[in-house]
Amino acid sequence: MTFFGARVAILPLLAQLVLLPAVDPSTESAQVCVVGAGIGGASFAYFLKQYSCNSVDTPCFSDIHIFERRSNVGGRMATATIAGDTFEAGASIIHPKNLHAVRFASILGLRPKTESSEFRRDRNMSDLTTSWFGIWDGSQFLFTTLPPPPSSSSALYRKIHSFINALRIFWRYGLSLLRMNLFVNKMVESFLLYYKGFESRPIFETVEEMLKWSGLYNGTRRTLKEELQDVGLSPLLISELVTVMTRINYGQNVSISGLAGAVSLAGSNDGLWSVDGGNWQLAAGLINYSNVTLHLEEEVVSIGYCEKHYVLSSAKGNSFNCEITVIATPLDELNITFIPSISIPRRRLQHTFTTFVRGLLNPKYFGLSHGSEIPNLIGTLELPKIPFSSISVLKKYGEDDKVYKIFSRTPLPDGLLNEVFSSRKETIKIDWPAYPHFEAPEVFAPILLDGKHLYYINSFENAASTIETSAVAAENVARLVVSRVSSLHLNMPSKKLQTRNQDLLHHEL
Repeated sequence: MTFFGARVAILPLLAQLVLLPAVDPSTESAQVCVVGAGIGGASFAYFLKQYSCNSVDTPCFSDIHIFERRSNVGGRMATATIAGDTFEAGASIIHPKNLHAVRFASILGLRPKTESSEFRRDRNMSDLTTSWFGIWDGSQFLFTTLPPPPSSSSALYRKIHSFINALRIFWRYGLSLLRMNLFVNKMVESFLLYYKGFESRPIFETVEEMLKWSGLYNGTRRTLKEELQDVGLSPLLISELVTVMTRINYGQNVSISGLAGAVSLAGSNDGLWSVDGGNWQLAAGLINYSNVTLHLEEEVVSIGYCEKHYVLSSAKGNSFNCEITVIATPLDELNITFIPSISIPRRRLQHTFTTFVRGLLNPKYFGLSHGSEIPNLIGTLELPKIPFSSISVLKKYGEDDKVYKIFSRTPLPDGLLNEVFSSRKETIKIDWPAYPHFEAPEVFAPILLDGKHLYYINSFENAASTIETSAVAAENVARLVVSRVSSLHLNMPSKKLQTRNQDLLHHEL
């Protein structure tokens, strides 16, 4: 197995000690330092505050500092503004059974985004019977659903329209659709175990333990294609609809690991939502709610262990002494030096290039004669000649004026955009190091990086990468920190973690 440290310093012990920053009396100190102000770091701070100071057995963590290298919080949750409107540019959708996100939005007073019936979703294929989508092979549309009915249509007409779409989809893919839904629902039910109460849910010290306990581990050992073939999905459904979904949601094909693939398929379920004004508000709200100290534009460049504490040094030349340090951002493309060095499995991130365009698609590019024939969501097959994964309509200002969102694996040059679009008024291009490149069998980094108090939330991300999986991983790390600091152990029933807010245990399950 090949390992690497995030810019690991491989030096003799004496040299490591020399490299450690000298302890300056003016160096700021903190109980807990968190690197990364995305949903993982914000969730961790929230849960740590909730789970501490609850009994004589649990320590109090009142002094939490979060360090963010950018000028804003949210991490990979971000928005873009085009034509004066705000659209999700990063993590865009939340599943109705993502109970942590649902709870966060509730306590923070955040509202779900309301959209017109024609463009209800930012990027996904929620409720295939009412969405107007097409599957494009680079030359022609292999399959499309019906265009949406006029807004003035009666409820009965809409039901008939939806029923006809259902028949069209079933005629093409048959009973394989039911098997796919059963496959996804089984994964969702297993994931719901992570919301169980403390009495029946252990504290996990490794990602492997966490996945095996819920029954999800085997899904990381095989590809999505292998998993779906075993449950009886047809080759046509796998090569078309499933491939479209994995390309839209993870920018990858059906060779990704089975669990990540199942999560991407769950992104086509009905009831998906986002936060009005941007999902980044979940992270911002949790940070404010938890009353932590936030350091923006404070990029951590080194983390060294010295005399029972960690010394975090920033690119600005500032130093911070921390009793506990939690990494809540992917280490794969960061230049952080760890002293002593750490070892984590080599992992590359899958970059998704998001392009927003205000303008109008060119029907000739798609082999059509009129723009009104182009579906609102275009999914593509896994073919080298196709330069993008998907194109979706976000908002319609007029027949010749719409906002589109395009996902691709490589940057789209202006020359290509001029072919795809007959007109362009505004264009925004964003390069996202969005998620891991999933590859079965997955290998996971340790949660505890050094055997002391250096933790890594994003080690779970090789299983699946979403807003909710980050929150679930962060909640487990918060419990692990409290447990290890207070000398609690998994098999000590006389000592139990408690929470200030019993609603966090999701008793409705």
